[in-house]
This record gives sequence, C-alpha cells and structure tokens, in this order.
Amino acid sequence: MLENISSEEIKSQFKSNKKLRLVTIIIGGVIVLVAGYFLYRQFVVKPKNEKSQDAYWEGMNLVAKDSTDAAIEVLTSVVKKYDGYVGGENAQYLLGTQLMKKGEFKKAIETLEGVDVEDTYISAMVIGLQGDCHSELGQYKEAVEKYIEASETNANEMTTPNYLFKAGLCAEELKDFEAAKGYYTTIRDEYVTYANRKTIDKYIARVSSTTAK
Repeated sequence: MLENISSEEIKSQFKSNKKLRLVTIIIGGVIVLVAGYFLYRQFVVKPKNEKSQDAYWEGMNLVAKDSTDAAIEVLTSVVKKYDGYVGGENAQYLLGTQLMKKGEFKKAIETLEGVDVEDTYISAMVIGLQGDCHSELGQYKEAVEKYIEASETNANEMTTPNYLFKAGLCAEELKDFEAAKGYYTTIRDEYVTYANRKTIDKYIARVSSTTAK
C-alpha cells in the first residue's frame, strides 16, 4: 500500500529536484514560444501579407499598362514597406524587371539578389534575370554562372533548357566552345522539344567546327 503524499511533500521534492525544475521550465518556455509563433503568424504576418499583396497589385497593374516609371515608383515603395512579406518580395521581383527595361542592369542585379520567394519557377527566373543583366553588361562569365544556377533550380522542361541555351551563347562569347557544346548537347539529349524548337543541332555543329580548327 502506497503512503499518502501531502501537497507540501510534493512541493518539497520539486524544489529539491533541480533537474525536474529545469525540464519543467524548458518545456514551459517551448510552449510559450510555439504559442507566440502561431499567434504572431495569425495576427501579424497573415494580415500584413494580405496588405502587402494588395499594394503589390497596384504596381503590377502599372507594369501591365507599360507605365514603367510609375511602376518603379510604386514598387519601390512597396518593397520598402513590405520587405520580407509575400507582396514585398513579389514587388521586388517586378521592380527588377522594370529596372532592366530601363537599362539599369547593375541596379536590377542588386534588386533581384534580394528577392526571396517560395515559388520555385519564380526563384529560377530571378536567378536567370540576373544572368540576363550580366550578359547585357558584357559580363559573360558571371552570366554563365547565373544561367547554370538557374537551370539547376527546379529543373524542368521549360526553364532548364532555356537557361542552358543562354549559357551556351555566353560561353561562345567567352570562346569556351567545349563548354558551349556541352550545354547544347545536354539540351539535345535531354530536352527534345526545346532542342527541336531551337534546331539545336546547328549550334552544336557551329561550336564543333570551331573547336576542330
């Protein structure tokens, strides 16, 4: 038969057991943190994400209307106000495209480097656009690096061969015909639809004839 343990004895054992106290404090702290996180997500992040997307739509409408300068002004404001939120990150992506449209490629690169989106297709395009900027600036080595990175981000039948093709063109500018041949050959062997559309064999023949000289 178990002895009856008074509440005072339980308190006494608890106070004397430092390990038990520590574990209880840690568990209690974790519960508070988890609860706080979900409350923050529900009552701070979610409403601000919604507001950020409303603000982003205004900028996107201006882009659709081809109002580049006005779009840049609005999108810049959205990025400053909602950086880190869905609408702010999408606005930063669009802002990069509008800066490219104006030929401000260095500024566009800086803008695009700061974009953090969950959508894997847009993630690939953000990197690919940086490659386009470097290419426009004649920085072909950097462009190839970005195109390869973009091709490996969410590999698929659409973006991957497109960026491999661009990498091939930039590799040709660098006189790195072996690398260019490798990119084109990968397209031919693994992305038939794109290869046929670009008649990729002629590009392979071109770099092959150059390396044979």
